[in-house]
Amino acid sequence: MTCPECGQQLPDSVNFCSNCGAALKSQSGDTTRVIPAIPTEERVELADDQLAVLSDVPRGTPVLLVVRGPNEGTKYVLDADTVTVGRHPQSDIFLDDVTVSRHHAKLSQRLGHTWIADLNSLNGTYVNRALIEGESPLRLGDEVQVGKFRLMYLVDPAGQD
Repeated sequence: MTCPECGQQLPDSVNFCSNCGAALKSQSGDTTRVIPAIPTEERVELADDQLAVLSDVPRGTPVLLVVRGPNEGTKYVLDADTVTVGRHPQSDIFLDDVTVSRHHAKLSQRLGHTWIADLNSLNGTYVNRALIEGESPLRLGDEVQVGKFRLMYLVDPAGQD
């Protein structure tokens, strides 16, 4: 590879010219997007208290249950195609704590699955204690962490395709 600024010959793997410091690759992002594979469903058994949370929710409608943090025990029904999460009062899921960004995350219903995406929040969004980049599909029993809130993703498995 040749630096477009100074003409220095460089290995293809570098991002910046070692001679003049010029950026060699576009910082605007890739032209293609990697979409994570939808995980195969593993059979997860729900405890009685988790089944009780789903008792008054339409079959197949996903729920986020706060299992740790302020508002523990609160359930949020994900009954829209897109659900916003954040500290902004107009968020669909309003989590009032300084560890939560105003526009923290977004949940989307696509292809029969729920996907979560971080919206460039300060503290990040985690699924099963792993920081997500881009978006990630949710599976029954997954733990979602937004700030100091931990929420469990639940859906009646009999209601899924």
